[in-house]
Amino acid sequence: MKRIFIILLLVGTMFTSVSAQKISAVKVPVEVKGAFAKLYPGVKANWEIEKQDYEAGFTLNGKATSVVYTAKGVLLETETAIKPNELPAVILAKLKGNKIAEAAKITKADGSIRYEAEVNGKDLLFDLSGNPVKP
Repeated sequence: MKRIFIILLLVGTMFTSVSAQKISAVKVPVEVKGAFAKLYPGVKANWEIEKQDYEAGFTLNGKATSVVYTAKGVLLETETAIKPNELPAVILAKLKGNKIAEAAKITKADGSIRYEAEVNGKDLLFDLSGNPVKP
């Protein structure tokens, strides 16, 4: 019985550590908060940590937005929610006949753009040409 409990505890810990966890702004490194405040002065965010990266979620111009930073405050990407019909036509054509629950435009720090579409509970990523991209 003790052995089963330990196995369940380990499995539960693995799943917990893989998903993002909400954290208090107090626990966000100063470098990260400073980088965020520089780009979005006066904006309040909800913070999460996933692996070693920090994600700030907030609303900007009426759209759900999130930015991801390294622990040193280096911006990795910005994700902005868009309406499914705002996806590029080439992506909409590839997804024709599928219900798109949510969509987002992701801008990487290097300026490259990806689009995300949630279809059948799965997040699918595409480049500007509509080619599938691995996460």
